Amino acid sequence: MAVFTGAGVAIVTPFNADESINYDKLDELIDYHCENDTDSIIICGTTGESATMTEEEHMECVKFAIERTKGRIPVIAGTGSNCTRTAIDMSREAVEDGADGLLLVTPYYNKATQAGLIAHYKAVAKEAKAPIIMYSVASRTGCNIEPATVAELVRDVDNIVGVKEASGNLSQVAKIMSLTDGKIDVYSGNDDQIVPLLSLGARGVISVLSNIAPRETHEICGKFFEGDVAGSAALQLKAIPLIEQLFSEVNPIPVKKALKLMGMDCGPLRMPLTELTPAHEKTLLQAMKDFGIKVA
Repeated sequence: MAVFTGAGVAIVTPFNADESINYDKLDELIDYHCENDTDSIIICGTTGESATMTEEEHMECVKFAIERTKGRIPVIAGTGSNCTRTAIDMSREAVEDGADGLLLVTPYYNKATQAGLIAHYKAVAKEAKAPIIMYSVASRTGCNIEPATVAELVRDVDNIVGVKEASGNLSQVAKIMSLTDGKIDVYSGNDDQIVPLLSLGARGVISVLSNIAPRETHEICGKFFEGDVAGSAALQLKAIPLIEQLFSEVNPIPVKKALKLMGMDCGPLRMPLTELTPAHEKTLLQAMKDFGIKVA
């Protein structure tokens, strides 16, 4: 059984003016998503600026999200690292705190061979007994999980159950589904490819768009699963201009600005991320209005 089906939000991390984590605002965001049809919260991922958190901050944030969500929807903890030992330690702690699943990005910077990826994921899975979703995003990490590697890990390790596929390569996703006979939980890592991946048997999306349009992102998946493929596709296509603006600069720069424009200010970005440029803010605002999002 999948950890979740539908639209999971890759939730932002709110910061105070001094860049400490704003837990009051995070609490508000969790309630907002639980009340607006989000199917899962993915905490401390790329959109959550986990790369700039200390390990202590990271785990405090994970624990808080689990406690405040109170079982209303599943919480998946981002616990990946370029160090296998660190990934093991964070994953074990997240499981102890009650995470419903783990999202493990491939080791970055030092990368890994496919054999190294197999060893890495098996080592984490052995010590952290929760469903594991691998995260393949070579554009950020420089390390792709090849379809045969995905298939081997899902076949050989009981608690490695799926992959967040952000390669943008539909042929790669089709190959993964073929090699696993569809017995894998695939989640789109790209908001502009939700419907194409659902058509190949994906379970849903781990979404940036959900931060500002949770009900609509949920509906893209919901309509598809109900058999209304045309309705699902229409929503997907309507969202394309907004999705493009959410990636006009590196994520999560635009989505944090979008939340502020909605009156849900989540504070500053941590360097080296910088504020959205005025030109992109203007086009983002227009895209939000065109999509029907209320701005402050």
